Amino acid sequence: MKYRKVGVIGAGVIGVGVAQSLAQTGHLVVLVDISEDILDRARRHIGKDLKFAALFDAKVREANHSEILSRIELTTEYGRLNKVDIVVENTTESWSVKQSIYPRLDRVCRSDCILAANTSAISITRLAAMTERPDRVLGMHFMNPVPQKTVVEVVKGLRTSEETLEAATQFLHQLGKRAIVVNDMPGFVSSRVLMLAINEAIFVIQDKVASPSDVDEIFVKCFAHKMGPLATADLIGLDTVLLTLDILYQSYSDEKYRACPLLQQMVDAGLRGRKSGKGFFDYSG
Repeated sequence: MKYRKVGVIGAGVIGVGVAQSLAQTGHLVVLVDISEDILDRARRHIGKDLKFAALFDAKVREANHSEILSRIELTTEYGRLNKVDIVVENTTESWSVKQSIYPRLDRVCRSDCILAANTSAISITRLAAMTERPDRVLGMHFMNPVPQKTVVEVVKGLRTSEETLEAATQFLHQLGKRAIVVNDMPGFVSSRVLMLAINEAIFVIQDKVASPSDVDEIFVKCFAHKMGPLATADLIGLDTVLLTLDILYQSYSDEKYRACPLLQQMVDAGLRGRKSGKGFFDYSG
């Protein structure tokens, strides 16, 4: 099946990246968020990102950017999702936010529409139970920056059907991405492992063992990682890291997921990483 029209919920960093990837691969997109201001910023962000990507990618450079942007419909109305083939939901990593969205999507979307949750840690099985189509709900964990990533962590809920998994794999193939399917436990693979490393790196900073640049340089130069754990945290968003750690801590009741106090302090101070211009590193320049 060719998935032609796709709904995207949430016009934050990841949602915008998903919408851009879809539009670049010829899909029609309905991008939904709660305010026109957020949607206007999303459109400007995509336009700037296309110009930047064109400096390094010949395909983007040769593409008609106005045509790509014209494929994205911006709206605050969920009713505009009534004809989409699949929805990718990208809202805040918070159960209280997400639990109100899935019954709404269930009412608005066609009965054969797949609902894909882009979450770092929240149970797909629990989200699916909020709908009358649990077999058509799965996790689709896109990483930032979405247009540049070629692999997506796909999460099979307890009641996700094999047909839905196959459809999701085909859909991602249309975006030029490969699915790696994992089972549904809080944090799945990526966040369950990565958040431990990030949190411990923050404890290292709190304990004054080393500077942020030295911590990351050890991982980049000694382990050949493309990016250190603190720069990765800044890219994800320190607020998202904190929310994810809190979910893991609540889900497993394991002290190893207890968020470092310094992380909480930085989020409280508005230091959220790249999205705010400063986290462990300065991005204001």
